[in-house]
Amino acid sequence: MKISLIDQHSNKILQNEVIGKIRDLINLRNLERGDKLPSERMMSEKFEVKRNHIREAIRKLEFYGVVKSVSQSGTILAIGLTGFNGMVDEIISLNAPSFQELVETRISLELEMVGLAAQRRTDQDLEKIKDALDAFKAKLANGENYLEEDLLFHLAIAKASKNSTMISLMLLLIPPILSSYERDEVCEGDEAHAEIKKHEDVFLAIQASNASLATEMMHKHFFKLSQYLERSKA
Repeated sequence: MKISLIDQHSNKILQNEVIGKIRDLINLRNLERGDKLPSERMMSEKFEVKRNHIREAIRKLEFYGVVKSVSQSGTILAIGLTGFNGMVDEIISLNAPSFQELVETRISLELEMVGLAAQRRTDQDLEKIKDALDAFKAKLANGENYLEEDLLFHLAIAKASKNSTMISLMLLLIPPILSSYERDEVCEGDEAHAEIKKHEDVFLAIQASNASLATEMMHKHFFKLSQYLERSKA
């Protein structure tokens, strides 16, 4: 199963129904933290759904940390029943994020992440960021679509932060942002040399291991995107 921040509507409805049935079964059996869940086969037969639907629901619950798969033992409840019920209610009610929400999260995340990257980057990290920057500059200079190269530049910075949680969040944010990026509105009036300079300034601050400067340069880099968010809220 591919974990995504945005699920197809029909798939989400079915998945939430299965998750709700799993929750009800866990409550019926009064399971507690560390207790084993019924097998996928048993739940598939009981709920009258395909086994892969059970597997997808379990994996989503595992993604949020409320259950845990243990090798050769099956799936266990990872937290207490009270916490499990509260978390499942939130998981089921969670709506797909809008483009504006995705970007808002990305900005907040990257402003923290770039400072860590400046402090923790290695020479190898710096080389990868530079490679991504060069690929971005080449696409921009040739008038080609540079969005993927731009995000790979930011992903390279994420990796340099040495924070696996932040990297995971970036990997979750990138696909839906790519699929819904409103480039004409966000980047209206941008000039190639100005875009290149903003990216170079971020890179140079990371190269200099200057965390405060890196954060400042990233903030300037996101200025237009932040303006777009403000217009969207108006």
